[in-house]
Amino acid sequence: MSDPIHIVGAGMAGSEAAWQITRAGVPVVIHEMRPEVGTFAHRTGDCAEMVCSNSFRSDDDVNNAVGQLHWEMRAADGLIMAMADRYRLPAGGALAVDRDAFSAAVTAALRAEPLVSFQPGEIDALPPDGRWIFATGPLTSPALGAAIRAETGADALAFFDAIAPIVHADTVDMSVAWRQSRYDKGETEDERTAYLNCPMTRDEYEAFIDALLAAEKTEFHEGETAGYFDGCLPIEVMAERGRETLRHGPMKPVGLTNAHKPAEKPYAVVQLRRDNALGTLYNIVGFQTKMKYGAQTQVFRMIPGLENASFARLGGIHRNTFLNSPTLIDDRLRLRAHPHLRFAGQVTGVEGYVESAAMGLLAGRMAAAEALGRDLGPPPQTTAMGALVHHITGGAEAKSFQPMNVNFGLFPPVEARGGRRGRKDRYPAYTERAKQDFTAWLATA
Repeated sequence: MSDPIHIVGAGMAGSEAAWQITRAGVPVVIHEMRPEVGTFAHRTGDCAEMVCSNSFRSDDDVNNAVGQLHWEMRAADGLIMAMADRYRLPAGGALAVDRDAFSAAVTAALRAEPLVSFQPGEIDALPPDGRWIFATGPLTSPALGAAIRAETGADALAFFDAIAPIVHADTVDMSVAWRQSRYDKGETEDERTAYLNCPMTRDEYEAFIDALLAAEKTEFHEGETAGYFDGCLPIEVMAERGRETLRHGPMKPVGLTNAHKPAEKPYAVVQLRRDNALGTLYNIVGFQTKMKYGAQTQVFRMIPGLENASFARLGGIHRNTFLNSPTLIDDRLRLRAHPHLRFAGQVTGVEGYVESAAMGLLAGRMAAAEALGRDLGPPPQTTAMGALVHHITGGAEAKSFQPMNVNFGLFPPVEARGGRRGRKDRYPAYTERAKQDFTAWLATA
């Protein structure tokens, strides 16, 4: 049996990396600092804890790049996707999960694996030898972050991420709110009624925007700059970009009919998505915020149907760190200057639960292959995983490198057959090609 591979961080990426390594028969040591050393966003010491949304986004593997990434992770026997499927909740065309049950199941699966051992405590330096995967996520500890900067000679980049609030479902006024997924999307009644919808008139929307802009916000520490990832903008930042921005974003009223007043079209709609299997908790979709707690309760209770809402968790903001991977990491996810060190997850500059877990999957498979005397390259760029790896390890412009979700813009263009393809034909062509190429890569991995 080979020496163990050490994984620092038991989030999405670290958990998936550990699982993939053990599938190859190689032992793993997981180093996790929680709960002994906490973070702003985490509540537990469990593996793969979901700290922001409980959604893995679209599960459409024909027309959506995220859905294709889901498909590839399932094909590769991914632990994260297996547990997400087991604890999925109705969410229209999205894959949402019961976050606590999901995290507990990932933890149980890893603790039951004979080749996995856990070593609690913080790793605050880069080890000089051995095989290591650093999957410390966006909340890499200050000490480890400083060690990485010192070793690479480069400053860690940073952006800010915000967390949406969670509401107790029994405090939502259902004489105002109604159940419906946008465009009635979903194959079952549960899917088609997966969201709670709170309508606003124009006057209510304008008053809400005024209160949002005037609310007291969290201050940044000296030296911090507010660079946000566009996929997780706080609602007040969106409102500052224009009074109609939210109405064309998370509060868009399209694809919905007010069950209480079907003849009246809402000017804006706030959606809440189920957060647990019991249906007792709902998160406010797209409502990440840096408002102070007192201001949050006042502003969010202005939403029709939430006047008496009780909050299980209020929103917050935290600093995320990531490497300038195009200059520091090779296509095997190794630190160029120290190839015995790999990085995976959000710290590499991918954004999103699934993207992070996918980089953990690849890092784990690559590390296991190396431990067994083989070299495993990344999947082709025509696949979702391959497109992400290519982007963060050389495809992106280093000077302007920012966190990136998987999207078809990262894929090589599909050759036109018989003329220019529209989206309706082009997206299935991307995913059909990706499935074929990923299946071929997996057969060699």
